[in-house]
Amino acid sequence: MGWTEKAVLIGVLVVAVMLHEVAHGLAALACGDPTAKERGRLSLNPLRHIDPVGTLLLPGLLALAGSSVIFGWAKPVPVDLGRTRNPRQALWLTAVAGPATNLLLAALAAAALQALAAFGAPAPWLAHLLVAAVLVNLVLLVFNLLPVPPLDGSRVVAALLPRAWAARYLEVGRYGFLILFLLLRSRAFDAVMTPLLRSLVRWLLPGLG
Repeated sequence: MGWTEKAVLIGVLVVAVMLHEVAHGLAALACGDPTAKERGRLSLNPLRHIDPVGTLLLPGLLALAGSSVIFGWAKPVPVDLGRTRNPRQALWLTAVAGPATNLLLAALAAAALQALAAFGAPAPWLAHLLVAAVLVNLVLLVFNLLPVPPLDGSRVVAALLPRAWAARYLEVGRYGFLILFLLLRSRAFDAVMTPLLRSLVRWLLPGLG
């Protein structure tokens, strides 16, 4: 993968994680919590969402290391469930808003690519951009739905548990990054994630998957 392709992936990643977080904030606002709006986190200005490690350092190091996978995250949008009308409902609604946005972005990019292909081969740079948008958003979708605190999937699970159990479960979040690191290093993770991602790619882009 050349430097141009890596730059495109990083650019797509920044936009994808930014919209992911904005979606969390919009869902919280719809549930009655204006915290993200009050702190200026519903903005489409990427600078408001940049996390020095997740948005800049990690993707840059992966690119320098020659990794074929560029990954990262944005600064989490603040959500105050105490300000929502129905905290238990808001817990899972705000959680699924981010992954749902990534799925929508992937579907839109795939639809655009297929529409352009129907009128002839799109310009290589545009095809690469749209394919990158599909792949990056699908990776973010699947990764964030893992039931490991503090990822979005864990909040969906917590909303289904009794409150006492949910609180204890979410406390695992203090060890979340260690758990994720071990999962990412395990063969079991690849054995589950790779077929799932391939299936999603085949679904959105039959000719690519």
